[in-house]
Amino acid sequence: MVGLLADVATAADLEDRLSAPSDADVACCRRLDGDVLVLGAAGKMGPSLVRRIVRASSAAGVRRRVIAASRFSSPAARHGLDAAGALTIACDLLDPGSVATLPDCPHVLFLAGRKFGSADDTALTWAINTIAPVNIARRFRQARLVVFSTGNVYPFVPIASGGSVETDRPSPRGEYAQSCLGRERVFEYFSHQHGTPMLFFRLNYAVDLRYGVLVDVARAVQARQPLDRTVSHINAIWQGDANSYALRALEGCLSQPRVLNVTGPEVLSVTELAEFFGQRFGVKPVFRGEPCGKALLSNARACHDWLGLPQVSAGELSEAVASWLEQGGPTLDKPTRFEVTDGMF
Repeated sequence: MVGLLADVATAADLEDRLSAPSDADVACCRRLDGDVLVLGAAGKMGPSLVRRIVRASSAAGVRRRVIAASRFSSPAARHGLDAAGALTIACDLLDPGSVATLPDCPHVLFLAGRKFGSADDTALTWAINTIAPVNIARRFRQARLVVFSTGNVYPFVPIASGGSVETDRPSPRGEYAQSCLGRERVFEYFSHQHGTPMLFFRLNYAVDLRYGVLVDVARAVQARQPLDRTVSHINAIWQGDANSYALRALEGCLSQPRVLNVTGPEVLSVTELAEFFGQRFGVKPVFRGEPCGKALLSNARACHDWLGLPQVSAGELSEAVASWLEQGGPTLDKPTRFEVTDGMF
């Protein structure tokens, strides 16, 4: 395999590639004035995004604080970010008093949110996805805010449509997706109240080799488990590309919040992906269910026109996932549940 993900053999290799800044990232960090705060920095994407901003700022020759805030229930995650050169702060985003202690910062990336297991405790899901935004929007009314969201706020669309675009009317299915739209609406309200420039970063299926929709398909094939193809097509994007887009999205925040779909340019067939992984693993895929003809798909052309195409294609990403699993690379065991059609995550 050639390309950005060639020869990724260890978790350290993977973290290095996830956080390696592009030339565009470095140029962005040269233009940005002031510190950058990442909220929810200990989640799946936060650590590599923080490290990418630290590395891009260093390469740009800019001295700034890159602040990583989280509850940090895992001391190892905090120590890793400290060692990378970030300033870490333990903070409960549901506690206004804790949020009030965060330092002023002109650039804020809001990554906090809850999905996995959300159907088991819907009250907590709504609290994290709508109350924490109130606290942050009030505290950082004079900052630029990139707010992570999801393509789940859109309706299921026909495969041939190519996916929902930013101007399509949201139609979230299930309480998780509804709470994510609620998060956007809360931030939108405060943006209108205070003129706070924001961007809603509607991400659809980031993949970092240890988790993501391609990993879900590959693991099912490798384990000879039936693969549900009721949802027959999906989007995916290398998490490193998503990190790059998130950083550079800080320059596109507007006081009428801007919406940006973030995913790869391809609409991927679950059947074709399974057949690819089956060939790699020497396994015949087993399927269940019949395609329903619709899927949660996002059209990210606006993102690609503005910020460029992803560095990693779906083909290269699939090859990297296969290689990672073939060599026994660890996974996070956090399935995307892309096959769910009723919104019950």
